[in-house]
Amino acid sequence: MVYSRPGGPPLGVLPTTQLQDPTWVPVVQRLPGWDRILLPSRPNRSTGWIHTDDGGLRGVYSTYQVRVELAARRLTVFDAERRLGSWPVAVGAPGTPTPRGRTFLLASVTPGHQTYTPLFLALGAHSGTLDTFAGGPATIALHGWPDRSAFGQDVSYGCVRVPSAALDLLSRLPLGSPIMITD
Repeated sequence: MVYSRPGGPPLGVLPTTQLQDPTWVPVVQRLPGWDRILLPSRPNRSTGWIHTDDGGLRGVYSTYQVRVELAARRLTVFDAERRLGSWPVAVGAPGTPTPRGRTFLLASVTPGHQTYTPLFLALGAHSGTLDTFAGGPATIALHGWPDRSAFGQDVSYGCVRVPSAALDLLSRLPLGSPIMITD
């Protein structure tokens, strides 16, 4: 169960899987017996509390962080403070901007048919302007893009289009890794 506050009323249930991957969410605050977690739900950056004293949860620490700078149209991956790579990317168009703020790597989805990317890395954030996209809840993702001329542009429906070298590195990050999207 996810609670509105430690010992407060339940908000809902956090599923054990998201898009067929195990659910890993970042802890943003700790109190004895409780963790405040970032939720993969609307509105973006929503949090809730989970009770940790009853067991059944496993915690890990990721040293990875991804930063997306929207104005610079650049994605950078860090392991602790060490920069692993930085690439120009395409971000949301003015009518469908990439949502800003703290999110996380939610799931890795391999398309069931040939498409413009071999992998979608779903984030725990949703479009602020679209309710649905491609039959889903307008979840924002990091994904590849075959046309390099898109990089450095504001052209997507809110997702971050990345070069293949960036997608390769991003695909090796653990689920739950933090993503910070800034101006």
